[in-house]
Amino acid sequence: MRVLLVEDEPTLRAQLRLSLQGAGYAVDEADNGRDAQHLGQTEPFDAVVLDLGLPQLDGLSVLQRWRAAGLAMPVLILTARDSWTDKVAGIDAGADDYLAKPFHVEELLARLRALIRRAQGIASPLLRCGGIALDTRSGRVSADGQAVALTAHEYRLLAYLMHRPGRVVSRTELTEHLYAQDFDRDSNTIEVFIGRLRRKLPAASIETVRGLGYRLDCPA
Repeated sequence: MRVLLVEDEPTLRAQLRLSLQGAGYAVDEADNGRDAQHLGQTEPFDAVVLDLGLPQLDGLSVLQRWRAAGLAMPVLILTARDSWTDKVAGIDAGADDYLAKPFHVEELLARLRALIRRAQGIASPLLRCGGIALDTRSGRVSADGQAVALTAHEYRLLAYLMHRPGRVVSRTELTEHLYAQDFDRDSNTIEVFIGRLRRKLPAASIETVRGLGYRLDCPA
């Protein structure tokens, strides 16, 4: 899962980046509204954490421009403003949720998980596909009741597929959503991680759809 973090305060941005990365997200950053607007319109993100008080272009204007352009990625706004009118303005501009500063990082992560699930029509934080179970809260994965140890990249890949069970996902889409913009993207890397996951998961869990991509097969 790939997240855009937009926050102009360097210390808070660094703390949030580390927390998001620790939770298994690929993270792109922007410290002003104009860069944020450009990134949001040119790169695919699974969710955005957007501060409202930004230099060059305020967060509310960034959000309004994204929505006017037809971009539908979930957006969690951060605001130091405690007025209910500011929160209403953010929601009306197209935000999916808001969090007032100061906040606990655990709450931000929980809200972000919920937004990403909701965008895929998933209600439960425990994702299941056949004998595979992935707990988005703890990051634990099991197969047929047995714990499965995954690297960060393997977990990120499996989580992306688990949020889209039965859907064909292209290698390009996986690459765009699993790595930040500045990551050295090798086109063969996805195949390597798919191969590793197949060795750790029940047989035939991940199907190759020739010429199209991969599909997580979830038997009834």
